[in-house]
Amino acid sequence: MFETPVYRKIIHIDMDAFYASVEQMDNPVLRGKPIAVGGSENRGVVSAASYEARKFGVRSAISGVLAKKYCPEIIFVRPRFDRYKEISSKIHKIFHEYTDMVEPLSLDEAYLDVTQNKKGNPSASLLAQEIRLRILNEVGLTASAGISINKFVAKIASDYNKPNGQKTVNPDEVIPFLEELPIRKFYGVGKVTTEKMYQLGIFTGLDLKNKSLDFLEKHFGKSGKFYFYVVRGIHNSEVKPSRNTKSVASEHTFDVNLTSEIFMLEQLEKIAVSLEKRLKRYNVSGKTVTLKIKYSDFTQQTRSKTLPYFISDKSLIMETVEELLYQERMKDSVRLLGISLSNLNTEQKKEVVVQLKFAF
Repeated sequence: MFETPVYRKIIHIDMDAFYASVEQMDNPVLRGKPIAVGGSENRGVVSAASYEARKFGVRSAISGVLAKKYCPEIIFVRPRFDRYKEISSKIHKIFHEYTDMVEPLSLDEAYLDVTQNKKGNPSASLLAQEIRLRILNEVGLTASAGISINKFVAKIASDYNKPNGQKTVNPDEVIPFLEELPIRKFYGVGKVTTEKMYQLGIFTGLDLKNKSLDFLEKHFGKSGKFYFYVVRGIHNSEVKPSRNTKSVASEHTFDVNLTSEIFMLEQLEKIAVSLEKRLKRYNVSGKTVTLKIKYSDFTQQTRSKTLPYFISDKSLIMETVEELLYQERMKDSVRLLGISLSNLNTEQKKEVVVQLKFAF
C-alpha cells in the first residue's frame, strides 16, 4: 500500500520579499519604509510588499486600494521586471556552482538537489548557509532556505525562519514535524481546502494522518492520495532542471478603463510588442493565441484560437488577437487586457536522479 520513500538532500531557496527588496537596495530612500511593488492607491494589484508593509497586513495579490487602507504611509513603486530578471540570473548562477539540479519556480525561488553536489560537501545545511551568504555578499539581498529529504518538506521549512534564516528537517524529524504542523501550513492546502479540512476535524498533520486513504479520496478526489502520502513524508517528485515554459504572456492593467474596441486595439498593439520581446528572449513560438479581458466589474473572459503553424511575430499575433477581439461585443468597460501564446514548440526533457539513504 505504501510507496517506498526516496531520500534526497533538497534545498528550497526563497528570496525575502524579492521585488520589494530589489527596489529598496537600488533606492536607499525606500529602505526601512513600507513599500508595495505594483498597484496604486486607486487601482491595480500589489505584486510584492516589503516587510515593513507586511506588518500592516499588506500582501501580494491584494488591491492597491486595500493596501492604502491598511497602511496609509505605503509607497507604491512601479515594477521593473527586467531588473528583477537580471538579479535573478545572478542568483541562479550561484546555484549552478553547487549543482546542475536546479528547478526554478519563479524569479525568486528554486529547488536544489544537492544529494550529489559540485562542492563534495555532504551537509545540505552547510551548503544552504553558504549559498545564502554568497547571495548576500555578491548580490546584496537576503534569502531563506528549507532543507529536507524532499521538495514538499523543504518548501514548508523555508518559510519557518523568514526573513534571512533557514530550517533543516532531518530524516528522523520529518514525521514529527509534519504531525505537529497546522494544516493551513501544508504546501498546496489553500484557504478553501483548509476550511473544508477544519469541517472534517483535520487541524494538524496528525489529524490528517489519522484519516484513511479512502476517506481522503472520497472528500478530496485525486488530491486525497497526495495528502495521504505527503503527511507520511513520502513525496518522490524529483527536482526537474528542465522545467518547460507552457505559455508566454503579457498583460496590462489600465489607470482609466477602456470603453471601445479602438482604444483596446491600441493597447493590445503595445502588449503584443512586449510579448514578442519575451518570445524572442525565450526563443520560443506557439500555436495558440489567447486574449484575456477583465472588465470593470472584475469578471474575466478569455478567447483563444489555435493556428496550424507556430508564430512569434507581433503582426501575426495581432491578426489573431483582432479576430478574437471582434468575436463578440464588449459587455462593459475594460480594466485589463492580456495576450498569451501557448502550445509552444518546446520539447519535453526528463531528468532522473535516484539516491537512497544518507547522513544529513
